[in-house]
Amino acid sequence: MLRLLMLISLLGAAPLHAQVLKVGLSPDYPPLQYRQEGRIVGIEPDNARAVGKILGREVELVPMPFAQLLSALEAGRVDVVMSGLSVTAERSARVAFTEPYLRVGQMAILHLDKVTRFAQPWAVYREGVRVGVEPDTTGDAFAKRELPDAEVSYFDNPDSAFAALREDRIDLYVHDAPTSWQLANDSRNGDLISQYSPLTEEMLAWAVRGDDPQLQGDLNRALNLMRANGTLSYILNRWIPVQVEVN
Repeated sequence: MLRLLMLISLLGAAPLHAQVLKVGLSPDYPPLQYRQEGRIVGIEPDNARAVGKILGREVELVPMPFAQLLSALEAGRVDVVMSGLSVTAERSARVAFTEPYLRVGQMAILHLDKVTRFAQPWAVYREGVRVGVEPDTTGDAFAKRELPDAEVSYFDNPDSAFAALREDRIDLYVHDAPTSWQLANDSRNGDLISQYSPLTEEMLAWAVRGDDPQLQGDLNRALNLMRANGTLSYILNRWIPVQVEVN
């Protein structure tokens, strides 16, 4: 964190602003944001603190369930949502997004025994591949749209899908990139590996109310400063054990 503050200071901060910046997030999705020893940590909390330093505003993290974030923003209970939020047309109709800060996508996880069989990314699309997804997610939509010849099974969470991979009930589990990133950090799942090649393209950004263009502009300015002085890359590299593409 000391290095993070030093990076920010290289470009300076705005004069201290009396107004607290209330940041809504759902701390249940490592490494983006999660609780650790009573603290909320991860990529988005670090982003929020960096933005606060640049804008000269105190930051208050406001945790809540993911499903409540946009409603809380619209009601004015938080000023910005920084919670690994992907930019979609549906969300864009409700809120205004900043410039994206990270390109992510769905990734396929498999057992080490199947690495040779799925060494090439196109192997995911072969007929008869047994694919696991979580219901009503981007991975589910991808399977329905792009894998018409696959045998699709549904799992409520990654742990149950990981068990299915080990028991050879499915060949691949398609889920969000953060699930693959966490896999690389978890020694308990050393028998599983991600392809790390995104099957879809999703942009992560921060959301503000549509009637607050001033804050949207301030956040974009802060993001550009974080890119320029290396703060954004430092934060991402701190939490993600594999190479990612920064926008």
